[in-house]
Amino acid sequence: MGMSVTISAADESDAEQILKLQYLCFQSEAEAYGDYAIAPLTQSLDALRAEMAAGCVLVARLGEEIVGSVRGAVDPDGTARIDRLCVHPRLQRHGLGGRLLAGIEARLAAERQAKRYHLVAGHRGEGNLRLYRKYGYTPVSTERDRKVTLTAMTKDAGGTAPAAFTARA
Repeated sequence: MGMSVTISAADESDAEQILKLQYLCFQSEAEAYGDYAIAPLTQSLDALRAEMAAGCVLVARLGEEIVGSVRGAVDPDGTARIDRLCVHPRLQRHGLGGRLLAGIEARLAAERQAKRYHLVAGHRGEGNLRLYRKYGYTPVSTERDRKVTLTAMTKDAGGTAPAAFTARA
């Protein structure tokens, strides 16, 4: 590649690139379920900006290009809701998703006192489910969202500390 991928906090000026990446990355999910009206594909720029203002968003950059993103927010009870983890298709399977996940966990624990983490994944996304299990998440329930069965997974914020979110590839 020649360049290192860096992980850092997103800012307002990243919103359009994040939304375009999200749209690209979630096409395969939509195809797998035959549902192109899933939330990541219908989210507006204004809704993304509101999420960015209320929560924590990390991006992975290769030079100036955003090639990965994840977001999270912490509920009043200390549960961190992690959402929309995505990595550009050309960079998948190189550990970037794991770095983003570890980064958002570290940020939410350090800055927002997360006590536990919660995320959901489509039941057909075996690669995603495998990644989450590798990082200590366990399935706790399933729910139906139109055509998609979602697997909810959680883990406690204790244990070994995740890698720092500023790590480089």
